[in-house]
Amino acid sequence: MKSIVILISGRGSNMEAMLKAKLPCRIAAVISNRPDAAGLGIARSHGIATAVVAHAEHASRELFDAALGAEIARHQPDLVVLAGFMRILGDEFVRRFHGRLVNIHPSLLPSFPGLHTHRRAIEAGVRIHGCTVHFVTPTLDNGPVIIQAAVPVYADDTEDTLAARVLAQEHVAYPQAVRWLVEGRLMLTGDGRVLLDGECRNAAVLLVPQSDDSLLHQPLSPARERGAT
Repeated sequence: MKSIVILISGRGSNMEAMLKAKLPCRIAAVISNRPDAAGLGIARSHGIATAVVAHAEHASRELFDAALGAEIARHQPDLVVLAGFMRILGDEFVRRFHGRLVNIHPSLLPSFPGLHTHRRAIEAGVRIHGCTVHFVTPTLDNGPVIIQAAVPVYADDTEDTLAARVLAQEHVAYPQAVRWLVEGRLMLTGDGRVLLDGECRNAAVLLVPQSDDSLLHQPLSPARERGAT
């Protein structure tokens, strides 16, 4: 059975979704850069080892990355899962765990990399938003895509309502991606292609919730009605 290490910074809802999914792997540890992360308590309640590598206690990103990498390596994981880990990792760290470092981002990449994705999606007037699970590369939010999940954007959405809709799909997509990886069904090739069951996934798997016919009759968001592009 393969083992994984999960990195969190806060409540750990994606981590908890993986626990509920009963994945065929051993969660060797949950590590946070914040000692007050609520997800640490959830992990402990499930008998999972936890650790804190506080970024505030390190004078540079390089020193933090080195300390974090050492703590991860101590558990010898097959896969490192970023689940709401709110620190940018340096190139050397990413190269060290290349091919076994994955992340989830709250947008349909390559749209809206970085922060405030839900607000930006509403402001842009898009009708479809979502989340992306991808391999991590040195370029932020730019690694090969494993799976995406789409949700509609409604005219009366707020940043919070849209975020909640996306988060529900994160809890479906991320456990699925990790399941493929720990089952040995999915891999990243040397030339950056994602293979699922031996087939190239140039077009990532897309999850779409059951369609809502009323969406077809929803007015465009206010930003789009004003002619925003």
